[in-house]
Amino acid sequence: MFNKIQDLCQIQRMSKKLTKRSEDYSKWYNELVVKADLAENSAVRGCMVIKPYGFAIWEKMQAQLDKMFKETGHQNAYFPLFVPKHLFEAEEKNAEGFAKECAVVTHYRLKTDPNDKSKLIVDPEAKLEEELVVRPTSEAIIWNTYKNWIQSYRDLPIKINQWANVVRWEMRTRLFLRTSEFLWQEGHTAHATKQEALEETELMNNIYAEFAEKFMAMPVIKGSKTESERFAGAVETYCIEAMMQDGKALQAGTSHFLGQNFAKAFDVKFTSKEGKLENVWATSWGVSTRLMGALIMTHSDDNGLVLPPNLAPIQVVIVPIYKGEEQLEEISKVANKLADDLKEAGISVKYDDRDTQKPGWKFAQYELQGVPVRLAIGPKDLEKGSVELARRDTLTKEFVNQTEVVEKVKHLMVEMQDTLFEKAFNFRNEHITEVDSFDEFKKVLKEKGGFISAHWDGTAETENKIKGLTKATIRCIPFNSEKESGSCVLTGKPSEQRVLFAKAY
Repeated sequence: MFNKIQDLCQIQRMSKKLTKRSEDYSKWYNELVVKADLAENSAVRGCMVIKPYGFAIWEKMQAQLDKMFKETGHQNAYFPLFVPKHLFEAEEKNAEGFAKECAVVTHYRLKTDPNDKSKLIVDPEAKLEEELVVRPTSEAIIWNTYKNWIQSYRDLPIKINQWANVVRWEMRTRLFLRTSEFLWQEGHTAHATKQEALEETELMNNIYAEFAEKFMAMPVIKGSKTESERFAGAVETYCIEAMMQDGKALQAGTSHFLGQNFAKAFDVKFTSKEGKLENVWATSWGVSTRLMGALIMTHSDDNGLVLPPNLAPIQVVIVPIYKGEEQLEEISKVANKLADDLKEAGISVKYDDRDTQKPGWKFAQYELQGVPVRLAIGPKDLEKGSVELARRDTLTKEFVNQTEVVEKVKHLMVEMQDTLFEKAFNFRNEHITEVDSFDEFKKVLKEKGGFISAHWDGTAETENKIKGLTKATIRCIPFNSEKESGSCVLTGKPSEQRVLFAKAY
């Protein structure tokens, strides 16, 4: 009994280390990322170190997305990190859109400082003939490559994806959400017809939505971006938008119809079946480690991380409670058998029999790290043939017969995944508010947050004015929204449909 009280106190002490969401959501998020061992700031300004546990979650995301890409006919390749400046300049809108965020390599060598032998300086004699842009995105280098790959309609379509890092020099950074260097995937496809490229753009946006909802348990709204919010160089940008617990939106993925902009910029032409020389049609699409931030903020609570089972690196942890080696040995026989049975059922398991930490510490740590199910086995459980099963999502506990554990856990994996989605879905829907006046718009934004469904007159001027007055942007024009005559929430000018506004990450 005394040990149990000690363990509970330890759990409470650990949970107190986390700022409550209601007190300071931003601080809660930053603390959680670090204390759950997901990532930390590095010695390089604006960059992060993704720690093994955080990277394990990213690997689960990566593996599932990669599977979905390959199932739809895409192949992986890799392109250079560096883009010669003249290539980067070729598509003017793309170059202009990213210019302010670019890191640039100007020299290729260092040398010892003649005034201080312990220091290095840039060798002025080693200046590059042409500067190299560290890729903020890869359209330029990829379309310069496609020029050599494409001559005829027989060479199309090309459906390439790469898993890579990119650099966008950010002034204000936050772990996973906005860093100067981040990991992502970027798809780049080439097509013979406009229709085929448009279908590809929609397909990939749907794949992102399916991944977000089925694996991240995160409901999203599919829609298109306004002209002001489109990817630089795109004709259309489709997106998925999610709602975080603080009422802010997060763009979780984008898919771009590039038209023939890049084909024209890089002179990528093909001979059609009719023998005509035509420009290729293009798409690009991507998601990044930003999804990690979305996952954290969608489900987690004041006790720590909450992970949907489909993306949890460890779905079940087994913790022995014992005194002495003899008890541990007896418990381990049962625990290892349970672990083997669970693994056979396709469930990832960790048996934590370390003697360096007490059970209470382990309970608190796995709760903080969002492990979906915890099984505890002590001497009394051996006598009764049971285990204590704790759910991370509901923080409830029950005793389960050892013979029923596997089936119980298999069922729970599905139930918890569905429960988390339903909870997030209901929260999102409760935070979509229709407004018809600008006073109401400002009131809802200040007091409730979330998505604001309002009429907009379709002009960039009005869009920018609303952003300047409220910091809310048009997150998307939803695909499923019906045409509806109304008046712009700011100008009163005619509008044909509502769009979604929100403050966003």
